[in-house]
Amino acid sequence: MGFFSEFREFAVKGNVVDLAVGVIIGGAFGKIVDSVVKDLVMPVVGRLLGGIDFSNDFIMLANPPPAFKGPMTLEALNKAGVPLFAYGNFLTVLLNFVILAFIIFLMVRQINRLKRSDPPPVVLATAEDILLLREIRDELRQGRGQA
Repeated sequence: MGFFSEFREFAVKGNVVDLAVGVIIGGAFGKIVDSVVKDLVMPVVGRLLGGIDFSNDFIMLANPPPAFKGPMTLEALNKAGVPLFAYGNFLTVLLNFVILAFIIFLMVRQINRLKRSDPPPVVLATAEDILLLREIRDELRQGRGQA
């Protein structure tokens, strides 16, 4: 088998295609979760904590260059090359992860619940079935005794 035909066989296997679809959907889902955290959750958390916006909280580890005249924001200081301890950004990413993990947990839990099949119902034998089985048993006993 040639290299390219072996690669083609590998690439079109169901698992590889499923993985690719999962990665693409996961990327899109990650953007949705980022938006939920950034646009919905963090403003509420910030409001509850007195208007705090975590995403722009940082500690400067060095002074900005003397020629720096821009605003003292995370983005401007990053562009100027100032080393920053951006704990607010970390808290936002951490919250993104916790929310994403919780949503995935709920999804997997629901999928597992749907996959779980109830045990098959127990079918009780009717009186006719029992009589028929007894007759078969008795005939088998008689057949052994004759042999």
